[in-house]
Parts: sequence; structure tokens; C-alpha cells
Amino acid sequence: MNVQTAPEKLKPNDYASDQEVRWCPGCGDYAIVNAVKKALANMQADPKNTVFISGIGCAARFPYYLKTFGFHTIHGRAPAVATGVKLSNPDLDVWVIGGDGDMLSIGGNHTLHVLRRNIDVQVLLFNNEIYGLTKGQYSPTSKVGTRSPSTPAGSVDAPISACVYALGCNARFVARSHDTNAKVLPGLLQEAKEHKGASFVEILQNCIVYNDGVFSSFTDKANVADGQVKCEHGKPLLFGKESDKGIRLNPTTMELEVVTIGENGVTEEDILVHDETSRPLALMLAGMQPPNFPVAVGVIFRDPGLSFNESVYDQINEIKDKTPAIPVNELMHKGKTWTVV
Repeated sequence: MNVQTAPEKLKPNDYASDQEVRWCPGCGDYAIVNAVKKALANMQADPKNTVFISGIGCAARFPYYLKTFGFHTIHGRAPAVATGVKLSNPDLDVWVIGGDGDMLSIGGNHTLHVLRRNIDVQVLLFNNEIYGLTKGQYSPTSKVGTRSPSTPAGSVDAPISACVYALGCNARFVARSHDTNAKVLPGLLQEAKEHKGASFVEILQNCIVYNDGVFSSFTDKANVADGQVKCEHGKPLLFGKESDKGIRLNPTTMELEVVTIGENGVTEEDILVHDETSRPLALMLAGMQPPNFPVAVGVIFRDPGLSFNESVYDQINEIKDKTPAIPVNELMHKGKTWTVV
């Protein structure tokens, strides 16, 4: 008698390729690849149905380190290639990997279109606020005053907020976390995968060589409680070691402000409750910057809608239903033709 046994569950390391991982020792990308493998294992993702597509940069090595399908494409064009892959085979699970320079500078235009079209892919942007692979030049997300080989006196450029940019591109799922948040990041990636349409996740990542500690004011263990506010739908935006600080909408200025419960008559009822379907609130939360505000992490915005690939195939099927099939020979002689004599 044949006994049917349940297939053995895949573990995180089952998604690891046989390639040697080659990032600088201490790079935040190690933590991110581990979080991705854990998320894939939690979802029991089929490696044969999973594709990782990257551009150019340190983050772009990702496809080599996962035992799935993958493309290492050209600078900034990963979202465009991912669009083609998803439209060609909508059943594939497509992930897009890129850094802040790759996806917000030369690839900013392609990032815009994959988000506004709402292609059903997961876009993971690793933001270390520097060009790491090309030896530490400032990037579109670098803070004013950043000293680098290309800005020895300090950058004077106004930086881009990746999440604000994504919201401006009409992204329907926007989230943020950081590389070493091992307890939260895998679950956040799973939420991004479960969202139908384009998911954008900014992962703040430490570059230990060229921009070490740029996020330490709110990612170091001692600073997390006061430096971050977790966005959870339907819950008040509280933070602090005693959860006694919160985000309030000032009724006079209509701007966000940090308040402390118990001071100046402030109660928990004054604290904003996170509504992940509100784009105006998401824009304000995504734009909060230290030291005046905590950094918003978690799902900042989520508003599912029909994906572009669904719309394309619905349109194709509708045309097929309305238009009878035409024999090839008839099709070739249909419309304006001419005879060569």
C-alpha cells in the first residue's frame, strides 16, 4: 500500500543559492536577504514560480543569492523588465530589487511607471542614502550637508523621500522598515506580496563603509522606542519607551506635531488613529523626519485596486469574446492590400 506523505515544508535556507554572498562584512544587505528568505519560507513560495529582478548596484546582486529565477538587468531598468515579465506570465511572483540611486535617479522614471500602472509586483528599495558600489558618492536621498567624493564640501541638494515619492506616483501600497528589524521585516514583505497590485517597500539599509550609522538615531536598539512610530491601521500613533508620546494633528496649522500624554491637557483621545487608506495622512507620515519627528514604519498606505496586468488581460479577453477568430490567410488579405505587377 502506498502511503501519501505531506511534502516537506521549505525552510529559509532552502531558498539560498549555491553562490557565495559577496557584500562588505557588516552590510545591511545580509539582514535583508535573510528576511526575504524567511518571508518566502513563511509563504511557502514556489521557487519555480518566483522571479527576482534587479538593476545595478550593491542591492542588485540579490538574484544571485536566491534559488529562484532572476535577472540582473541594467541601471535603473529593473521595473521596466519586471513589467514585461509580469505581463508575459501573470502567474509569476515578481520581485523588483534596487537601491536609492538605481531606482530614484537614473531609474526614477521607470519606478514611477511601475507604481502608477499598479503592476502586480513587489518593489523593494534599499535606501542607504549613498552610492555604495561606485565608492560613496551622494545619492538622491542623501541629506543636505552629506560629504562624499562628489560633494566634498557637503551636498546642497534637497533629498527625495522615497515613500513620499511613491505616494506621489499613486502607489497603492507603501511601507517602510529597516534592515535589522528581523522581527517585523519578513511579515511586512509578506503583506506586500499579499497585496494585489504594485507594492513599494522602502528598506533603510546601513552602508558600513561609506555611510555608517546614518540611521542610528532611530534604528539603534536604545533609540528605537523614541525614534520610530509604528503605523498600524486603526491604532493610535503612539511611541516612546512608555508609549506616552504621540502624533497629533494641530487644529490650527493642520500639520502633524509630537505631543506627550499628560502634558498641557493632552489625552490619548487627542492622538491620531492611523488610517492606512488615507493618502493625505500617509503623505504627512512618510514625510516625518528626525530629529523633530519619529520615523514612520510599517504599512503607511494601503488601498487595493485592479492591477494593470489584470486590466490588460480583461481587455484582451473582452476583445476575443466580441471578435470572431479570423483565418490567417483571410487576415493577411484583409483591409488595404496591393498587388505587385
